[in-house]
Amino acid sequence: MRLEQTKCVIFDCDGTLIDSERLCCQALVNVFSSFGADLNVNDCYAHFQGGKLADILMDTQERLGLSISVDTLEPLYRSELEALFQRHLKPMDGAIELIEFLKRQDIEFCIASNAPKSRVESSLAMTGMLDDFKGKVFSAFDANSWKPEPDLIMYTAMNMGFLPNECIYVDDTVKGIEAGVRAGIQSFRLRPTIEDSLNDDPEADIAELAAQDIYSLEEISVWINGKHCSMNGIPNSGVLVG
Repeated sequence: MRLEQTKCVIFDCDGTLIDSERLCCQALVNVFSSFGADLNVNDCYAHFQGGKLADILMDTQERLGLSISVDTLEPLYRSELEALFQRHLKPMDGAIELIEFLKRQDIEFCIASNAPKSRVESSLAMTGMLDDFKGKVFSAFDANSWKPEPDLIMYTAMNMGFLPNECIYVDDTVKGIEAGVRAGIQSFRLRPTIEDSLNDDPEADIAELAAQDIYSLEEISVWINGKHCSMNGIPNSGVLVG
């Protein structure tokens, strides 16, 4: 893949732009606890890989040895999550600053999420970021394809008017990164800590290994500055290499 100058940054939403994954895990705990399950947030977080909500609910109940209809679980989960979001949701550290940087650099940005568009837009509104993403939220429900399949990422780039090698993709989950890599887009996995990456399975999926780890959103602006300086023939030592 030959990278061009970055013209568009495609973001995942949950856990990438909005600090939601702990809340998503808490919603799982609250819902499954109501059915008598013994589940805690740390256990949910350890198993959280992103993906389609129905699959997350199925995987969780199988792990707990339960048998509950997803049609029962999903509305309970969405209701619980909405209540938690209303009380506790906030942007990820550095998210607003990165968006302002992209606007100053005249670089487009958008969201590709497995969640319904209405839920993404509601989350952005709660965190004060909706105005920046109006008309630039793309949902798996629109593309009829969910990460880790690459279709949503390619659909998003196409609708924004860019080729894959003109975009970069930022996600915090294994399934999201697999989608980005399979779409042929330079992908960055946002990690909570360096220790988190050191605990990876040594036989990690090749798609995950093809992505670049970052530990703050600020590293995206550093990478873009370094890439653009390099393409313009300006030396830029000490910058992350993609």
